[in-house]
This record gives sequence, structure tokens and C-alpha cells, in this order.
Amino acid sequence: MLLSPRVLVALLLLVASSSAKFQEFDDGDDVAEYDDNDFAEFEDTAEDATTAHPPHQQHPPDEEEEEDDEEAIVEVEGQEEFELDAEEQEGDNDNEPYDDEEFEGYDDKISSGSTIKSKEPITIVDVPAHLQNSWESYYMEILMVTGLLAYIMNYIIGKNKNSRLAQAWFNSHRELLESNFSLVGDDGTSKDAVSTGKLNQENEHIYNLWCSGRLCCEGMLIQLKFLKRQDLLNVLARMMRPACDQVQIKVTMNDEDMDTFVFAAGTRKTLARLQKEMQDLSEFCSDKPKSAAKLGLPESLAILSEMGEVTDGVLDTKMVHYLTHYADKIESIHFSDQFSGPKVMQEEGQPLKLPETKKTLLFTFNVPGAGNASVKDMEALLPLMNMVIYSIDKVKKFRLNREGKQKADKNRSRVEENFLKLTHVQRQEAAQTRREEKKRAEKERIMNEEDPEKQRRLEEAAQRREQKKMEKKQMKMKQIKVKAM
Repeated sequence: MLLSPRVLVALLLLVASSSAKFQEFDDGDDVAEYDDNDFAEFEDTAEDATTAHPPHQQHPPDEEEEEDDEEAIVEVEGQEEFELDAEEQEGDNDNEPYDDEEFEGYDDKISSGSTIKSKEPITIVDVPAHLQNSWESYYMEILMVTGLLAYIMNYIIGKNKNSRLAQAWFNSHRELLESNFSLVGDDGTSKDAVSTGKLNQENEHIYNLWCSGRLCCEGMLIQLKFLKRQDLLNVLARMMRPACDQVQIKVTMNDEDMDTFVFAAGTRKTLARLQKEMQDLSEFCSDKPKSAAKLGLPESLAILSEMGEVTDGVLDTKMVHYLTHYADKIESIHFSDQFSGPKVMQEEGQPLKLPETKKTLLFTFNVPGAGNASVKDMEALLPLMNMVIYSIDKVKKFRLNREGKQKADKNRSRVEENFLKLTHVQRQEAAQTRREEKKRAEKERIMNEEDPEKQRRLEEAAQRREQKKMEKKQMKMKQIKVKAM
């Protein structure tokens, strides 16, 4: 059979197309997977194009352009499918209920976040003050060191000033003291009394001087009480409440060289305080401080006296002269044969016996200068020491008359009776306590006895003693009833 030329051409094209198709799968690709490809429809169009053009007439650049067109078509169709899915989702969202509060402020956050990111400036943080290496970081330490240095400097200066004032006083009074006392400056460290000739420093603001070896007195204790100039806090406190230095002198008289009387003179404020604090002034001088203007004393001074005779006897012309000319330096003078110190304040009640008394002369002098004393101010106190020496001799010579002596004895008996009345109940309680303790000790002794026979004899003896005590009480009660009838 002879085939027509057209049929031959068609057969050749089919063979060529099949051979080209199988060449594409030479790399080992799966033909089935290629046939199942979603884009197989585009392959058919390619086959049609190959049939229309012979293989020897096709150009490689045209095939590349066709492949690019196919990829673009696939991408466009994929985008169209994605847009369709998005439209379907938007339709579903439109059908769902919309909550306005769910996205409230969302746009503002987005806008503020974008502006912050875009406009946020770069800030340079300063280093804290406590981390810097500067003097300002140590102001507390500087203040503490400055305060400590000020305290140390004030301590040294104040201590030295008190020492200078004490030495100035002693240098100006030493000759007078040595002429009236055989021993000046005994410190009490040795068994035998030895005159050291110097002050005894108790602390930075108190100096003591003990003098003895004179007629009519056991001794004299001089105490220089300066302000606490070494204490910075005390210095600051004195700015609000001024004070002054003082010289306190205590003379202990012999019992036979002083009569029985109590007398005091000084400023009104000081006497009122002493009358409340001192035991003897509160008991024997119960009246308020009286003015001594009639005797020629200044108005600033007042007097406390046990009786008028004592005032007239003590305040002679020379004593009035001292009190008048040195009234600004005299704080108080106190003469007493019943001096026992301040009142004893006991928590459990009154003491069971009267306190011991001493015949004493007390003097308190203020140093001039109102807290700013100088060496000259300490030397100006020498006339007051002459007054002390004169007072010792004056008290030794002074004697009460017969009526004054009887009145003084009555006052002392009255004070003793009042004291016994106040302490009667306490003394009874103390006696009862002692009896109970004695009975308790006796019972313990009987109970600790091991021998039964001896223990029985001790019990019988204790019963007999109790019986005798009861009989004595009954006899006393009968005697009292007979006397009452």
C-alpha cells in the first residue's frame, strides 16, 4: 500500500513528539506524577504548538519565553485563588458579630508606637551623686569628723581653763590657809596625815582641798565646782540657761565648841530650796525666809533662824559687813548642830532611827563673771575666806542664854517625839517580824532533831514558855482594869 505524503508527514511528527517527550524524563522523573500535575492542561497546548512547527524549525529562545509565560500564568492564577479565599474569609467575618470594645485604642497604640520608635530621642543618664567621686558624696562623714574635732578641741580647752582657775584660787588662798591650818592638801592616800600643798583633782571640773589642824574644828573641806567646760553639750546648754562656778566650804566643828542652834542666810530662792531639801532646816526652821533689812542686810538676802536670839548673836557688825559688801558672791551660809544632809527618801517608808548629826558650818560662794570667770575673779574670793575663818571663831564663842537653851532642847525633844510617832507602826511591824523569825527558827531546830525523846522535851519547853507569856499578859490586863476603876 502506498501512503500519501500527508500521512507520512503526520507519522513523522508523532514520532518526533514522542521522542522529545520521553527525553524530558531521562533524569528519572516519574511520568505518572507528571501526568497528574495540576498544570497538565498547559502541556497539551505545548504539544499542539510542536505539531504545528517541526522540531528542526523551532528555536531555543522561543521555548524559554514560552516557559516564562507559563510561570506567569500560574502565578496569576494562584494570586486569584488567594484573593478568592481572602474574600470568602472577609465574608465570613462580616457575617460574625463585631465587638467594638475588642479593638478599642488599637489604632492609637499603633500610631503612638510608630511615633515613639521614630521620634524617641537618645537620653544620657547622669551618674547618681552617691556613686560619684566628689566631696559632696562624703558630707555626712565630713560633718561627723568636724563635730568630733570640735568636741576634742573643746575638751582640751575647757579642761585647761578649769585647771588654771583652780590653781589661781589656790595660789591666792594658800598663805591664808597655811597660817590657820597645820595641814593643807591631804589627799588621804597615806596612813599618816601629810600636807601635800596642792589641790586634789576629782575630775575635770571638781577640785578638792582638805585642811585640818586647827582649834575648835575637826577639819575643813573646800570644793571648787567649776562649770563643765570640757563638755561641748553642756557648753551649748549654758547658752540657754546660764550658770556660774561655785566654791563650797564645809567646816566640821567639835561637839563642845558649838551650841545648839540652826541658822541660815542667803538669797530667797536658795533658802526656799534648802528648806525643802535639808532635814534640819525643814524641822527647826519651819517659818518662811524673812527679810533682814532691819539688820542692815541687802534686800536680795533673807534669813532662816531657829530663834531670834541666834540671829542677833550671829549677825554682829563684822558679819553684816561681809554679807553687805559681798552679797553678789554669797549664795548661802548654813550653821547647824543638827546637820544630817538632805532628806532621806525611802521607798518602804520612814527610817527606823534618827539620822546621825554633825555640828557643821556650810558656805556656798558664787565666782564672779557669770560663767566667764578669769584668774582675777578667783583671786577676788579671798575676803570670803576671811569670813569663813571669822565665822569659825564666832560660833565657838557664841553661847545661848538659859531661856534660849531650854527652848532649843524642847525643839529637839519635839522633833524626836514626832519621829518616834511616825515610826511607831513600822517599829511594831519590825518587832513582830523578828518574833516570827525567832519562832520559825526554833521550830526548824526541833524538827531537825533526830532523837524523838529530845524532840519531845524541846516541844514541851516551848509550850511552857508560851504559857508563861500568856499568864504575864493576863496579869497586866488585870492591873490596868484595877487602875481604871
